[in-house]
Amino acid sequence: QDGAAGEALSPTQPFPVTPPIVPNTLKPGDAFGVTLWDKMNCASRFRGLRADGLFTPPTEQGTLAYPFQGGGNNWGSTAFDPTRNLLVVNMSSLAGFAQLTRKPEGEDHPANQIKDGAEFSPMEGAPYTMRRSPVLSPLGLPCSPPPWGVLAGVDISTGNIVWRRTFGTTRDLAPGGLALKLGTPNLGGPIVTSSGLVFIGAAMDDYLRAFDVETGKELWKGRLPAGGQATPMTYEYDGRQYVVIAAGGHGTAGTHLGDSLVAFALP
Repeated sequence: QDGAAGEALSPTQPFPVTPPIVPNTLKPGDAFGVTLWDKMNCASRFRGLRADGLFTPPTEQGTLAYPFQGGGNNWGSTAFDPTRNLLVVNMSSLAGFAQLTRKPEGEDHPANQIKDGAEFSPMEGAPYTMRRSPVLSPLGLPCSPPPWGVLAGVDISTGNIVWRRTFGTTRDLAPGGLALKLGTPNLGGPIVTSSGLVFIGAAMDDYLRAFDVETGKELWKGRLPAGGQATPMTYEYDGRQYVVIAAGGHGTAGTHLGDSLVAFALP
């Protein structure tokens, strides 16, 4: 692969051989849209971006990144069950692009900023500014196909995916509170209890959920006063176990903001 002018790329790149937890290839025919016009617009945007595989470098043309930054296996988003040898992972599955813009000769880099929905980041020591953004439809929906959020259990011994579940609904995103189970981008991680329960907030609907660690079945959910973009913790008090999460929301993600710590008692 060739990168930007003057850039030296590694001649080789290690590739994972176990099945990817989220897809890492995307073609124009995969574009999502709630209307034909929406879908065609997304497909056209994909065609205009360079997409030579998982490790395509950023270019002046614009490079498709799938999953995008903050996608794939998010920061802090794994919990390990040593008894069952299972790694529980939550992921976002959004497409984005990264584009290099050449800095005019003799001019300073522009300040890091968000403009027209895209992030502009100066690259000191290089003649480029990087522009990056999710690839969204004219209606503001992701152009990549759902589910946009996934929770999975992975066997550490083999790398095989034991179970995978769509994670999150549009309950706090869609007009009228329509709770479509399309999965949502998620920020925050899970915890696993010794009894085999997975607790996680993270999704863009305001819930803390419990799942069966062996099957991925959703067992319970509790409503939060704001977005649960945090990793819960568990503690014991007076002989009873509790799970607590910071429900503060996330400004960039657009979830409801708050300042609550919410604790639930296990039965």
